[in-house]
Amino acid sequence: MRIAAVNGAFPAAAIRLRETAPVIVDCALYEHGVRRADMPDLAGVLEAAQASDGFAWLGLHDPTPEEFDRVAREFELHPLAVRDALAGHVRPKLMTYGDAVLLVLKTARYVDREEVVDLGQVVLFVGADYVVTVRHGRSSALTQVRASLEARPDVLGCGPGAVLHAVAEQVVADYEGVLDGLDNDIDEIETQVFSGIRNNRGQRIYKLKREVLDFRRGVAPLAQPLQKLASGSVAHVDPNLHDYFRDLASRLQRVAEHVETLDALLTSALNAHLAEVGVRQNEDMRKISAWVAIMAVPTMIAGVYGMNFEHMPELESRFGYPAVLAVMVAACLWLYRAFRRNNWL
Repeated sequence: MRIAAVNGAFPAAAIRLRETAPVIVDCALYEHGVRRADMPDLAGVLEAAQASDGFAWLGLHDPTPEEFDRVAREFELHPLAVRDALAGHVRPKLMTYGDAVLLVLKTARYVDREEVVDLGQVVLFVGADYVVTVRHGRSSALTQVRASLEARPDVLGCGPGAVLHAVAEQVVADYEGVLDGLDNDIDEIETQVFSGIRNNRGQRIYKLKREVLDFRRGVAPLAQPLQKLASGSVAHVDPNLHDYFRDLASRLQRVAEHVETLDALLTSALNAHLAEVGVRQNEDMRKISAWVAIMAVPTMIAGVYGMNFEHMPELESRFGYPAVLAVMVAACLWLYRAFRRNNWL
């Protein structure tokens, strides 16, 4: 069924069969870093979190506007933040709407067979007693993140900010996995470009360069939000987490620098490939010109003797015909050796 994690959370019109995962992946209430066994429905989870001095964590995957509307009303999410959560193509950013914090992250995974960086999005709504995560795409599933946090009550006890850090850390870790895949393919391209084998690699290089560019657009804007989270200027982030966000910002900086390096390598590989194509075209033109020059000699001599004049040299000599042929062959051989000596052939 569409809604399996929360009983009675959505109206009947929203409950229907779907081939993919449920909209609500998980919903839990945490007290002092420990997940409560009982689970109130969506209408009561926020009140329960406020009453217990804990926080609720609701995780959704690819909700429709109709499905997300109930969540937005229950948690009193700002309309502009809701729009970002449903858009699926927003740049990474950190915004504050009243007492709530909105963090948009670009997720990524590398599909090696297709040499494509598959980008998705995770939007986090963070309040004093709740976290709502909305994930779009197949990248960076948060099930393992939740399991890892639940295994560490001391970290989860830091409140909603702990979820914020864990999700961001998973996203950055996925970035590092994407870099590994790109490194392997770019190494292959560099080997092929300088292998001397005549293949058209321009299309592959350009395609990878476009993927790296799209990836960089997801990575670079995240630096400023992580720096803000590390500075202590963002609400609902426990001071004990500032050092962790600072370390995460440093990891992201290394990722961004690596992406810039990959982009520069692809640019160099593309330029080298184009230069190689130009050199090969020049070599081909020289070979063609050399063969044309060689064939021009017998053509010219044969043309002269084909003019049918009555008085021409060697016409009455019994060795005239073989002598002319010998001159043609000798001239062609001399030109051939000259072109070979100058690397034209």
